[in-house]
Amino acid sequence: MQKRKLGTELTVSAIGLGCMGMSHAYGGQDEATSIRTLHRAVEIGVNFFDTAEVYGPYVNEELVGKALKPFRDKVVIATKFGFRIDPAKKDSSAMSGLDSRPEQVRAVAEASLKRLGIDVIDLFYQHRVDPDVPIEETVGAMAELVTQGKVRALGLSEASPDIIRRAHAVHPIAALQSEYSLWTRDPEGDVLDTCRQLGIGFVPFSPLGRGFLTGKIQNTSEFGEGDLRRTMPRFEAENIEANLALVRLVEQMASEKGITAAQLALAWVLAKGDFIVPIPGARKIPNLEQNAGAADVVLTADDVKRLDDMLSPDKIAGARYGGQAAWTPRR
Repeated sequence: MQKRKLGTELTVSAIGLGCMGMSHAYGGQDEATSIRTLHRAVEIGVNFFDTAEVYGPYVNEELVGKALKPFRDKVVIATKFGFRIDPAKKDSSAMSGLDSRPEQVRAVAEASLKRLGIDVIDLFYQHRVDPDVPIEETVGAMAELVTQGKVRALGLSEASPDIIRRAHAVHPIAALQSEYSLWTRDPEGDVLDTCRQLGIGFVPFSPLGRGFLTGKIQNTSEFGEGDLRRTMPRFEAENIEANLALVRLVEQMASEKGITAAQLALAWVLAKGDFIVPIPGARKIPNLEQNAGAADVVLTADDVKRLDDMLSPDKIAGARYGGQAAWTPRR
């Protein structure tokens, strides 16, 4: 597996693994299956694993920590803070609002260290920008954790260029995590340019469009009762058919190249910059292996342009999120 840099501190596999879906948002699965997938990831060269306190809540961190304990010296573990959480709830409704006060930053770091069973968090992200707490105060508290040896590197998620620059002025930011894929192009322009200019790695979550760009999702009847995608406009009946037509074009181009649609979608993300490290989710080993194979796919400039035009933002039906939930990005 090829390697890429996030900031100056972290060297990670070109494709990481988003662990959320193993226990949160998409229905989850049994622990043994998840552990086998995580172990296989390490075997094939994936060394970058992403979790968060809110996934579950809490149980995803415990799963990741348990599974990766035998490989601690080989892996980079990222986790996130930033929500008020109702521990009595076991789905996305557990998030009741944002909280990035310094005391909350410190408390979550300690709790995450215990759940993960590690001495230091490799990458500690603010999960969403809290408009009620100046970013300088939040990053100041995060920086104290670095000084104390409890965190190696700092990250932000879904932050604007202004927030990124203000945060970076307090302490170097190693990575920005935001949604980015062929059907979510919001970071293009100012956000990606800011990361390039400041030497900040960019970590796209949902680089496969929450599984849609694989071509395997035909309608929402396939989703379980608590699947987060049921609330997302792009999966609604009036939009999904238009979006499926675009995915069929991706599948056609992938077939021409002898690869899968998922591999083509990931290769497109990777081709957008050598500072970009996507973290597709994968619960099953075959999907994990397929995703990892995308690191070896080489696209020409013409290929990238063809995909840019094929799924230009004006062709995507439906908004990214519906309503203003606790997890909706705030800038």
